[in-house]
Amino acid sequence: MEQLFLQFSAISDVGRIRKDNQDSGYAGPWLLTVCDGVGGAARGDLASATAVQALRKLDAPPSDDLLGQVAGAIHRANDRISEIIDEDPALKGTSTTASVLLFDGTKVAVGHLGDSRAYLLRDGGLRQLTHDHTFVQTLIDEGRITEEQSRTHPHRNLILKAVDGIRHEEPDLFEVPVQVGDRLFVCSDGACGFLTDDRMADILRSGTPDFAAVELVRASLEAGSSDNVTCVVAEVVAETPDPALEPLLVGAAADLPRRLATSGATRSRGFRGHRSGDTGEIPPVPDLPGDLPSDVHAITNDPIDPEAARYAPRPPASHTWLKRVLALAVAVGLAWIALAFAWSWSQSQFYVGEHDGRIAIFRGLNADIPGIEMSHPYEVSDVELDNLSEIDSDTIMGGIEATDLEEARATVENYAALQDLPG
Repeated sequence: MEQLFLQFSAISDVGRIRKDNQDSGYAGPWLLTVCDGVGGAARGDLASATAVQALRKLDAPPSDDLLGQVAGAIHRANDRISEIIDEDPALKGTSTTASVLLFDGTKVAVGHLGDSRAYLLRDGGLRQLTHDHTFVQTLIDEGRITEEQSRTHPHRNLILKAVDGIRHEEPDLFEVPVQVGDRLFVCSDGACGFLTDDRMADILRSGTPDFAAVELVRASLEAGSSDNVTCVVAEVVAETPDPALEPLLVGAAADLPRRLATSGATRSRGFRGHRSGDTGEIPPVPDLPGDLPSDVHAITNDPIDPEAARYAPRPPASHTWLKRVLALAVAVGLAWIALAFAWSWSQSQFYVGEHDGRIAIFRGLNADIPGIEMSHPYEVSDVELDNLSEIDSDTIMGGIEATDLEEARATVENYAALQDLPG
């Protein structure tokens, strides 16, 4: 069978809302992968970067057992995340999706966990290869909501399977034959969660893989993506690619080493200016011209006659203390009004959380301020966290925001349906 090749590109963007990029991606002659970290304070960026660094070792001419190689690499990524959690227990709760495509010249082996996606564009038509492991996907499968409704569902981010270093989830594994002209597209949900299939297909049909990857990211952001966006695009070609085409590592996997190198833990590798004495941040002040008049001097060094200063005219005395008291009174009044308004507004807010081991609806704000109670249990359900999966329990413990009381009750009902009741 004819040996085929991949012409590939990859790009990752932090997006317009997030401060940190928790996506990681890799594209090489044998491997395409995207991992989307989950965890927030638990460092989802570290999870995705760790996974990609483990998976990228697949980028070599593969053996006959493609699916075995992919499954083994995903399990090794899970083990590595387990190791970093053992080293730092504060990272417990971090996890990452993983969508992996391993190419052997005639087909790709696909390994998948989570809600990142892989697509195949063939003869102008786009086909989704992977199946999301999410709560909303179960609702779609059951016919309870449509794909379009899932894009705005309040629980669209609930992932049921991921690489978390604790559970050894079995990934979806399958093979897909490829042919010249096919385009493979792997992305995080920051792209596929905001672009329709028609829009993605339209972009993938045009230009080079480089152009398509950049345009997919741009289109996702313009469509209102509130997440990190990572896109990996590859075209199946018959000709050997340009030798200058090198593997691409993007997102947190590429950024994290640079951030760590400049952190306080590695001060010995501190910043070096562009020139001796130059901070590298502010341009140095140029030397003063040598042709200035001899009597030019800095005003701050002008000599001052003490007597002249002593008898210099002064502005008339004013009631400074009265002004300060009035300003303080006004500030206190405004602060009281603001606090009263904030308290009134907070009592119209609801979220779902944990109370005495059960799912409860809280009234108020999901926030901790020392000495101030920001919320209180409003309704306590009979759904016990022990009857839910660990991912669902962790999600509840972190709190799930709701736009109103009805949405909070709907959230409780959804989790009640997910219970694994004994007997």
